[in-house]
Amino acid sequence: MQESELMVRRIKEGTVIDHIDEGKGLQVLGALQIDGGDGSLITIALNVPSGKFKKKDIIKVENKFLADDDTNKLAVIAPKATINIIKNYKLVEKRRASLPNEIDRIFRCSNPDCITNSSEHIESVMDVIDKEGTVLKCRYCSRVLDVNQLKYN
Repeated sequence: MQESELMVRRIKEGTVIDHIDEGKGLQVLGALQIDGGDGSLITIALNVPSGKFKKKDIIKVENKFLADDDTNKLAVIAPKATINIIKNYKLVEKRRASLPNEIDRIFRCSNPDCITNSSEHIESVMDVIDKEGTVLKCRYCSRVLDVNQLKYN
């Protein structure tokens, strides 16, 4: 039996998000609002064999560089992910997704009675109370939030 390798074209400029938790690649695309609408090439590999984690997902996006808000979203969804910035086909920056102590404006509180969901126009603030277990708590109503059910602003 012959083993085959997946060949994926290198990107000239853009971002490669590697070591995404298995099966979370499509959720990452949705959270980062990457849909190919701008015509940029997007390569998605799901359930790729990985030495470290058994399987992982990988996303390559040409002509896109992640802002801090994007990195924070990524840290919540895929805390083991690495972000590789590519310029002129070369790796120029590599960073790990890491949760900050608080996340502003990115997620909406799931409590319909929270003031951030009222007509008051108050931006949400989530305190990260457990970085290992990815546990967030709304600063206004103190609801502990399930990261798998977060809604994006």
